[in-house]
Amino acid sequence: MANPYRVIFSAPGAAGFASAGFVARLPIAMAPIGIVTMLAQTHGAYWLAGAVAAVFTLTNALAAPQISRLVDRFGQSRLLIPTAAVAVLAFIGLILATHQRWPVWTLFVFAFLAAAMPSIPAMVRARWTELFRDRPELNTAFAFESAADELVYIAGASLSVGLSVALFPEAGLVASTLALALGMTAFVVQRGTEPPVRGSEGVAHRSAITRRPVQIITLALIFVGAIFATAEVSTVALTRELNQPGAASLVIGVYALGSFAVGLIIGALNLKAPLHRQLLAALGVLLLTSVPLLLADSVWLLAATIFLSGVAISPTFITAFGLIERRVPAEVLTEGVTWVMTGIGIGMALGAFVSGSIVDLYGARAGFWVTIAAATTALSIVILGQSALAGGGRPAPAPAE
Repeated sequence: MANPYRVIFSAPGAAGFASAGFVARLPIAMAPIGIVTMLAQTHGAYWLAGAVAAVFTLTNALAAPQISRLVDRFGQSRLLIPTAAVAVLAFIGLILATHQRWPVWTLFVFAFLAAAMPSIPAMVRARWTELFRDRPELNTAFAFESAADELVYIAGASLSVGLSVALFPEAGLVASTLALALGMTAFVVQRGTEPPVRGSEGVAHRSAITRRPVQIITLALIFVGAIFATAEVSTVALTRELNQPGAASLVIGVYALGSFAVGLIIGALNLKAPLHRQLLAALGVLLLTSVPLLLADSVWLLAATIFLSGVAISPTFITAFGLIERRVPAEVLTEGVTWVMTGIGIGMALGAFVSGSIVDLYGARAGFWVTIAAATTALSIVILGQSALAGGGRPAPAPAE
């Protein structure tokens, strides 16, 4: 049996845009924590560091789908070059404003402008879709992308913090900015794999978020994103409660490792069940595997249960993005994928806030009840949306506004 990953990377241009996309997406994990680490060291104010990072993260969550909608109308290269350039220049401005101790308001302005950074995971998935539309190889490609996302979150944040601590406060954000500039340049110049503009160029189509499947999947993945954050916050709190705070990074790494490994395995399989049923099953497993977290009373048991709870994350992502590809017209595909990515980011922000509050009030293990509640809600949303997610195949092209 042929290696399915070798098959997808044998397609012309696939290895090039996938590797460039991996580098270009590192700032997703590196930039927010890089901002926090940089400002915490230079200004000694965590509220300021968190506020500036929040401006960047939340503004990007709102801007990215709009950028992706324009990408669907005008093409990747025409939008990625100017938006990435604005983001790179804004990050440089933020670094200079920090180093030169410019007025605090300039930090917020540059963070706001840096949010022009486009959603590279959506752009890469759009190229995979163009290569393997309606073919089983697309499932393998999406599995690889989910695993790549996991690796970015594992390595990116650690690299950013490590550089800032070991070298100088701005080092993490400098590395993030270089990754964005170099990765995006390498990605854009590969015009041979760029998806063509569907329909009449520049004609506006109904936004992807107005479509029922995108609404259902985005809403469900808000709660899946919350599961990430609540599990991580509760893990940090519980390892501290167990007098082993240094074990937190190891346990969180194990959490991502479970998802990473299962994602690669799922990608090598050609599952026949309908995607809406696969998503339902993945979220059911996610809920069931979250329950043992309540029993963790040692670091080793916590690591075992957190590994178990991570096994359904990648299958959830793979099937969710597969459904978007099947249920959204090609002319708004990039926007549709970006809305789902935005949902995950919003969920992580909300989950961190809610779980942190619960942990403060009721203790570390109580945070895992938030994990279970989020998993239950995500599963319920998908159960109620099964008929809409089942659909009837690829929808007809969207009418122009």
